[in-house]
Amino acid sequence: MAIQWYPGHMAKARREAEEKLKLVDFVIELVDARAPHSSENPVLHQLLQNKPKMVVLMKKDLADARITEQWIQYYNEQNIAALAIEANNKKDIQRVIHLAKELGKSKMEKLQARGVRPRALRAMILGIPNVGKSTLINRLANKKTAITGDKPGVTKKQQWIKVKKDFELLDTPGILWPKFEEEEIGYRLAAIGTIKDTILPKEDVAAYILDYVSSHYPELLEQRYGFQSYDDIMFAFEQIGKKRGCLESGGVINFEQTSDVILQDLRSGKIGLISFERPD
Repeated sequence: MAIQWYPGHMAKARREAEEKLKLVDFVIELVDARAPHSSENPVLHQLLQNKPKMVVLMKKDLADARITEQWIQYYNEQNIAALAIEANNKKDIQRVIHLAKELGKSKMEKLQARGVRPRALRAMILGIPNVGKSTLINRLANKKTAITGDKPGVTKKQQWIKVKKDFELLDTPGILWPKFEEEEIGYRLAAIGTIKDTILPKEDVAAYILDYVSSHYPELLEQRYGFQSYDDIMFAFEQIGKKRGCLESGGVINFEQTSDVILQDLRSGKIGLISFERPD
């Protein structure tokens, strides 16, 4: 089942991004380290064509470090510069700046060879909503220049932001593609909070999370909720609901509250460091 979701401002953002691409030297594409493939926008591949790009895997502090390393190796094998960061880590921010300068070095050398006066590198930051673009921009600029929030779609327009004398960034609203052809992609993005919680039933997303963690990280399920496996998803919800006090009168489990607990536990890293995809 394909999940369709393409608000009007997303279509407008795509058109604007396409128009501005000719103004930049390279692109910085942000993906979520927990689901790099699902959070990578296939529409961007059509837009970028031969424009150089680097991939930044955001929120590495919430992902399985072993799997993240596999993703870095995968991108490097595709001749794509990539690194994983935690946006509040100053050393990681410096790594982004260093890699960006390396990526733009050849462009600057070509401009100088043509007699063009030296100028700051120009880059466009692209990524789907709520992947951490505004937070990264604020860290790079070392001040609050972009609006941040924990809900998808906070950035509504493009703006140029200076990063010291190194380069200039063109921030853009997050762009989603028209629909998710693979249903699981929708569930992954819903699980990590990239798409709004109203798109898919929260109970279904919470059940997806529990099934995935039970299959791939059973020890984390044991540590957080006291069980590793189950035959019936209702059992899992009941155990978590009782443990976390998601009860209505008469001791009946409130499944919506229990789903909220599971979603927040995952997104905050309380369940543990989890990756929903591997390069293979």
